[in-house]
Amino acid sequence: MEAESHSVLLVSRDNKIITQISAFLVPPLFDLTTTTDFNEARRLATERTFNIIIADSGDGYDTDFAINIADSYSTVLLLVPNEHFDEISYRVEGYGILTATKPFEPFYFYNMVKIAIAVQYKVQILSSQTIKLKNKMEEIRIVNRAKLLLIEHLKMTEAEAHRYLEKEAMDRGLKRIALAQEVIKTYEN
Repeated sequence: MEAESHSVLLVSRDNKIITQISAFLVPPLFDLTTTTDFNEARRLATERTFNIIIADSGDGYDTDFAINIADSYSTVLLLVPNEHFDEISYRVEGYGILTATKPFEPFYFYNMVKIAIAVQYKVQILSSQTIKLKNKMEEIRIVNRAKLLLIEHLKMTEAEAHRYLEKEAMDRGLKRIALAQEVIKTYEN
C-alpha cells in the first residue's frame, strides 16, 4: 500500500506547541495547516475536510471548538493540560474526541496521531457503509411504493407485483429501482 498524505488542521494559541507538532508532521506523509485563531479554524474546517483536527484547549477548559466540530468526518484530537486530563477526557469522549496530555513526549504524541489515523480509516469505512445502507433502504422504500401502486391499480397480489417488477426490469435491462420509479410516475397523481 502506497503511503498517502493525511490532511491535518492544527489550532493552538501556543507557538511552542505549533513548532513541536510541525516538526514531525511533515510532508509528504502529512499536509499540515496551522492557525492560532479558533474562528479561522472553524472557517477552514467548513471549507475543507481534514483527516485529523488537533485542537489545543489552552488552559483545558476551552473545549467548545472541539465539541462543535466533533460531528464532522474529521478525527478530533484535543490537547489538554495533564492536571485536567481525566475531567476533560471524560467530558468529551462521548463526542468521539480523542484526548492527549500536554506537555507531551513526541513519541507519545506521534502514537496518538497514528491512533487518530486508524480511527479516521474506520470512520471512512463506516461512513461508506452507512451511505450504502441508506441507498439500499431508499431503494426498498421506492420498490415497495411501486408494488403498492401495482396492487391498487392493477389488482395484483404482493407476490405478483414483486414478480412483475423483477421480470420487467430484467427483460428491459433496467435496475429494479428505475422500473419502480417509472411505475410510481405512471400511477401517482
